[in-house]
Amino acid sequence: MCCQKGLKMFDKMKELMEMKKQADRIKKDLDAATVEVTEVSGVKIVISGSQNFRSLEIDEALVNAKDKRRLEMDLLRSVNAAIRQSQNLAAQKMKAVLPGF
Repeated sequence: MCCQKGLKMFDKMKELMEMKKQADRIKKDLDAATVEVTEVSGVKIVISGSQNFRSLEIDEALVNAKDKRRLEMDLLRSVNAAIRQSQNLAAQKMKAVLPGF
């Protein structure tokens, strides 16, 4: 009886280790993947699948003191769009590895 409990525990440990390996692979894939957002005119954002911003480009036509508020709003919309796309990418990767997720 004692040995069976030990074997079950060992099997659970193996299962947990495999899940950790899969999670590490997903993290590595997300770190390497990028999403580019150009939905908002004049603002381009590149973000990794792990939600680290790689670059932000602003069209020179938007850099004007009187357009400051519009630029701020465009940046906000672009950042939020980039985060949403990055989250969708992460969810797709998780579903591929963990079907019930």
